[in-house]
Amino acid sequence: MALFDFIEGVFLMWNVQSSKEPMRLFKSDFMEFFTHMHPAVVLIIWIPAVVTMAVFGWVRQPEGISPIYFPICLLGGLVLWTLTEYGLHRFVFHFQPRNNWQARISFLFHGVHHAQPMVKSRLVMPPAVSIPLALLFYYLYVAVFGELCGQPHWVYPLFAAFLAGYIAYDMTHYALHHFDFKSNYMRMLRKNHMRHHWKTPDKRFGVTNTIWDVCFGTQVREG
Repeated sequence: MALFDFIEGVFLMWNVQSSKEPMRLFKSDFMEFFTHMHPAVVLIIWIPAVVTMAVFGWVRQPEGISPIYFPICLLGGLVLWTLTEYGLHRFVFHFQPRNNWQARISFLFHGVHHAQPMVKSRLVMPPAVSIPLALLFYYLYVAVFGELCGQPHWVYPLFAAFLAGYIAYDMTHYALHHFDFKSNYMRMLRKNHMRHHWKTPDKRFGVTNTIWDVCFGTQVREG
């Protein structure tokens, strides 16, 4: 059963596509609690992590190295986040299930957001998901840049910017669903993301940008 076939069934069963009242996902109140998240929690958890990583990266620079490496690593971390944002959304959040069990997992991860895109408490990633993912990516950075490339001093600034990119992603995603914008860029992003929801759920995977959609052929030209 494809993910969006499963979602369509949810639409018919609950008729809640435009509802701001969240559907219940778990019988357990304890489990249900962790499916809701205020966007401020993202800032409370991850801004200190970004600052800590950036400070560690600055104070642990090897002697004699050009300080230009630090802003270059910050820029590189942001670029890596944009690619990760695209990849997670396209291949993880929108992966095509092969059975009902996988379809239900997909629905819990992201399908519920497509079923109820206006529910405010399910627009940012809960810490139960974001923290394990962050640890996974951190140790991946250590393995690739610290061990494989032999540049451990790259890890902290790269990862600081990577986390900053994640914060921007979650805050942007929340804003696109609930705010109006005067900025042409933000209005473009909002239009693009709403069309991902309502017209082309298999396209337009970028949230903070459309660069990788253009590069990988998942952007849709209108007209």
